[in-house]
Amino acid sequence: MTEAGLEAEPFIRLGFFIVMLVAVGTCEALAPRRRRALARLKRWPGNLGIAVLNTLVIRVIFPTAAVGVALLTETNGWGLLNAFVIPTWIAVPVSVVVLDLAIYLQHVLFHAVPLLWRLHRMHHADLDFDVTTGVRFHPIEIMLSMCIKLMIVVTLGASALAVLIFEVLLNATSLFNHGNVRIPLPLDRFLRWLVVTPDMHRVHHSWHPNETNSNFGFNLPWWDRLLGTYQDQPREGHESMTIGINLFREPAWERLDRMLIQPFVGPANSYPINSREALEQIPDAEALAKSRKERN
Repeated sequence: MTEAGLEAEPFIRLGFFIVMLVAVGTCEALAPRRRRALARLKRWPGNLGIAVLNTLVIRVIFPTAAVGVALLTETNGWGLLNAFVIPTWIAVPVSVVVLDLAIYLQHVLFHAVPLLWRLHRMHHADLDFDVTTGVRFHPIEIMLSMCIKLMIVVTLGASALAVLIFEVLLNATSLFNHGNVRIPLPLDRFLRWLVVTPDMHRVHHSWHPNETNSNFGFNLPWWDRLLGTYQDQPREGHESMTIGINLFREPAWERLDRMLIQPFVGPANSYPINSREALEQIPDAEALAKSRKERN
């Protein structure tokens, strides 16, 4: 990839983002999987607002982003892959797969460490699950994630082309697998071997801790199966399951200003992996009914 390609990178990513947002949003309107807990106007301004804010933050702090660092790495011959003569048609897919594994492990890390969970739980505090949930991440988490990604790119020696492909795929699949889209069950079972589907990832947004701590994949579904974090279905079914976590159940927390302060509010001890509270905190029927009443 040339410097001209680097300059076009933001427009390439933006183009794919808009296409996927419109496509998944249209499918949600035509064939929804679940009834909405809240109206779009109560959630979308906050979720889309945080996406715009994150884009501005990344462009200011990391002006060339991961693709620019990959181009620098490629030019200077840094990283593992650049230590060998590897054909592009092998190096690019290998880089994409390794980067995807790294994102999976990072996702597990943000669930395992209580301090990191405080940042990541804003994503899980969404009271509904649709295409905009796929862009709902706290700016501090986005910056930490970018730092981790840059270290992996340099260590691996991934090419700029591989990183661009990975970034486009990650953004597109995040929008897809958060979609409130009804996919025929036989097709869903087949697709789960190739890509993380909405039904597979929705389990990860259940308020039951053991379900929240499953199905960590964003793009490739293989890591959950291979590493023992796969869960096929939510215990209460997709239509009846409660989305979110035990904190921030009031719709007011869907506002952008209140989303930004969520990492600094309340305890962070009921969902991190293997915490005693996470193992014991199983919402009962009364709490479930109360939560649904509040949402409606």
